Amino acid sequence: MVIARNRNGNAGAQRASEIQKYGTVSYLLPLELEEPVRLEMTEQLNQLLADTMTLRDLYKKSHWQVAGPTFYQLHLLFDKHFDEQVEIVDLIAERIQLLGGVSLAMAADVAETTRLERPPRGREEVPVQISRLLDAHQIIIGQCRTLARRASVIGDDGTNDLVLSDVLRPNELQVWFLSEHLVDAPLVHAEEPRARNVG
Repeated sequence: MVIARNRNGNAGAQRASEIQKYGTVSYLLPLELEEPVRLEMTEQLNQLLADTMTLRDLYKKSHWQVAGPTFYQLHLLFDKHFDEQVEIVDLIAERIQLLGGVSLAMAADVAETTRLERPPRGREEVPVQISRLLDAHQIIIGQCRTLARRASVIGDDGTNDLVLSDVLRPNELQVWFLSEHLVDAPLVHAEEPRARNVG
């Protein structure tokens, strides 16, 4: 393939129309799945992708901003979960492409599509970080169950398998690890220091 260069000698200014519009499916592979099935599945998978990319980034934010006595353990756990979500993101995007669709890729498009609540830019306390992550997982897990059932009904066994094996189960496992950091214990308040008698 030859890459054309502009008058200044760089290839960065090349522009052309899209070769496939978002929200469409091509007929590249003989998958034995009708166009309406592939359109529905790629639309739902893109929603799952947007939410998963947001969760992935929420884990990285938490990894960078965690503080407190459990810093070290959570710093490592959040990064481990981030790495696992990176793999899930790739699997979902590849499934969309395999079905002939176009996967979301840019942060602005993800931000417009995700159903997950946007956190503030600043640092939050650990219980709030964990609560945000659990809420995000809950949305994704619910979506996985609905999507897997629908994929099974309309005959997309590949999507059903992907969602159950590669998305739902790792998310359930991460929920377990996160939930173990929540304890049902009364809050401890420091007592006010007593004034010393000088005399």
